Formats: sequence, structure tokens, C-alpha cells
Amino acid sequence: MKLASLDLGLKRIGVAICVDGKVSCPLTAIIRKNRNQASRDVDKFLEEWGIEGLVVGVPKGGSSEEEMGRRIKHFISLLTFKGEIFYQDEYGTSYEAVELMVESQNNKKNRKDGKLDSISAKLILDRWLEFRN
Repeated sequence: MKLASLDLGLKRIGVAICVDGKVSCPLTAIIRKNRNQASRDVDKFLEEWGIEGLVVGVPKGGSSEEEMGRRIKHFISLLTFKGEIFYQDEYGTSYEAVELMVESQNNKKNRKDGKLDSISAKLILDRWLEFRN
């Protein structure tokens, strides 16, 4: 099954794919101007890659868990994607992504270009794959 992962944010949507069920790869993040444009761009991405399963990061624990979960599920409801949707705890993936890109701590450009967001999406997908295998 071809899988994709999303790390949904208010400004950027990190994306990653896995086409062999084993190795995931971060791709160029989707810049989010508004939710309608972003949902169209995500749909286009999923269609272009022939994605069959979508893993979506959601925060577990913390004071904003319920609100963020609601927002994420609302965004996913805007998609026309007909494949399977899975939700995966994204706790700590942003911090892990920064550790993987040590230079990003001193280079704010990396925070704005979406590389960190897509590495977070890769980590979310890796967690899901590890849990399923």
C-alpha cells in the first residue's frame, strides 16, 4: 500500500511518503494560505502519488489535544481522498526533527521552508509503520 503522512500546521503542512511499506521519505511541504487551498493541494499531492493510505499526525495529551484534534479532523473532512485514513500520535516529532537538522537551530529559514514540517511527517509515518509491523 502506498502511504503518505501529514503533519498539519497553520502555515505549512509537512508531507512524507512510503511506497514500499518500509522506508519513508520527506517531501516538499505544502504552504498553507487558507484551508480550501491547502486541502486542494493535499488532494492533488495524494492523487499524483497514487496514495492509498493516509497517516495524519494528531497531538495526544496536553491542554490543546481536543481542540487540535477537532481542527485536524475538520481539515481531513475537506479532502476528497477515498483511501484509508489513520491517526498517529505526533508527540515530540517537531523536537526530533530539530535534532535531526541541527543547523536549523541557527537558521530560521529552515523553519519557514517546511523542511522541519516534512521531517516531522516522516517521523509520524515511521512511528505508524513501526507500530504496524
